Amino acid sequence: MYIPDELLAKRPWLRHYDTDVLPTLNYPSFPATEILRNTANVEADKTATWFYGTEITYWDLHITVIRLANKLLELGVKKGDRVGIHLPNSPQFVIAYWALLTIGAIVVNLNPMYTKDELKFCLENTGATGLFTFDTVLPIVKALNEEYQIPLVIVTRITDFVDAAPTSTKEELGLPESWYHFSELLEQSQNTIPPRVPIVNSDPAIIQFTGGTTGIPKGAVLTHRNVVAASFQCDMWGQSVIGRLPVSRKRVLCTLPFFHVYGEIVALCTSVKNGSTMVILPRFDPDEVVNTIAAFPEFSFWPVVPTMLAAVLNHPRAEELNLAKRFALINSGAAPCPVELIERAKDLNIFFSEGWGMSETTSLGITQPIQGVKKPLSIGIPYPDTDVKLVDLETGEPVKQGEVGEIWIKSPLVMSHYWNNPEETANQLKDGWLRTGDMAYMDEDYYIFIVDRSKDLIIAGGYNIYPREIDEVLFKHPKVKDAITVGIPDEYRGETVKAFVQPVEGVEVTAEELIAYCREHLAAYKVPRIIEFRSELPRSNVGKALRRKLRDEEIAKMKKEKEAQS
Repeated sequence: MYIPDELLAKRPWLRHYDTDVLPTLNYPSFPATEILRNTANVEADKTATWFYGTEITYWDLHITVIRLANKLLELGVKKGDRVGIHLPNSPQFVIAYWALLTIGAIVVNLNPMYTKDELKFCLENTGATGLFTFDTVLPIVKALNEEYQIPLVIVTRITDFVDAAPTSTKEELGLPESWYHFSELLEQSQNTIPPRVPIVNSDPAIIQFTGGTTGIPKGAVLTHRNVVAASFQCDMWGQSVIGRLPVSRKRVLCTLPFFHVYGEIVALCTSVKNGSTMVILPRFDPDEVVNTIAAFPEFSFWPVVPTMLAAVLNHPRAEELNLAKRFALINSGAAPCPVELIERAKDLNIFFSEGWGMSETTSLGITQPIQGVKKPLSIGIPYPDTDVKLVDLETGEPVKQGEVGEIWIKSPLVMSHYWNNPEETANQLKDGWLRTGDMAYMDEDYYIFIVDRSKDLIIAGGYNIYPREIDEVLFKHPKVKDAITVGIPDEYRGETVKAFVQPVEGVEVTAEELIAYCREHLAAYKVPRIIEFRSELPRSNVGKALRRKLRDEEIAKMKKEKEAQS
């Protein structure tokens, strides 16, 4: 691969690219939905989705998407409308996602574990006028609809797309008269003429909620160009391994949630880009995942978070499954992968890599070469067409090689803006450069090593958790005077949520009481696992929570306990 000297001078890490990875790409200017149409055109009979034994081919998926897209237009959904997808991994998610993109609507990703208050915030913030949801969360959605009227609600039962299970009905699910049943809507629409909605690549495609410097979630707006660039880059990055397989053997294990852009890009969109079969599981259950792995002779790719990988590599059946032969490539992201876990993968002869990305960078950004040099604890080198500089927080100037600075990134992967939040957009985007909040250094080979986070983000089990959001919930409890939440190291989840609480003087409160309260107002993965009571919490002179002080105390305590045990 020839790299021009002027490009190599600008991006010296290009010399470490695998042979199959181009230093720059000519991205097609079509809308993201063309990714599906193109694959359906050339791989019509290839299985697109496998869901508990039920298969949908790429051609049938394409036609079903068109039918739903036409029905949504008939129901009044317009280009630019925000529509929430509040579903676990399922064929229904895949169909709804591509159908919304086909008509130029904007997908609002919603975690199925969100509470009513969390859903309400996301829908109100985006002005969402539609929602795809499912039967087991109907009590929450009905309660939400009493406070925030959703004009269009479409409901499914996840097993409706399993041939061996009966299809539910609107009456059986007890839906209000004005709500719609997913399968019944599809039956009503037999129009297979593709909609003629004009979409350009700068149009918004996805709103992915992430945390902010204020602790209030903000919606990163990802365009059709972002989705196309990410899908093409992710596909090309794996070419040195996955590209050697014929399409007939390409099969991706989809345990990453589609409702987050990480799973949406590397599992859903990239699978469609290269014609892989998506083996879809609605939740991560280690035994179910292991049984599913055992049911197939091979997989071309399994994208994971460290928690998922640890659960499978340490499963009693791990060695029996001969994972190295079953998976051409396993890649981890969303949180740092412990060295012990990487070594475990090596011991099992697994072809493993990991990388770094953000919601604001369409989940990609910096990653280890697939075949090239992998440095322990490094997140790797930037993707094609991506510039990275490390900036001094005080001066705003780039630091010298080897010195620590904040990662700034400029790339076709970077979001256009935060939805309805010009102030936060201005804070994070500077002349096309995204300020990531991650502190890192670049070694002599231009590999990047993260050393800290300037933000207080907690990453537990691959989920991003913003501690101030938990603080705010605890503050509302009548027995809590002060609260500071931190992430403490955890061998399995990466980090565990711990809250330090100062009770109101003269009252009695238990950890169990506060944890139960948090469960009412927060998604399960955000609820503190540990609560410690203190008479006073560390704050600066201006009242800023000194989270780092508490976290450092915890790390020191854990280290001391470990030394005592040894």
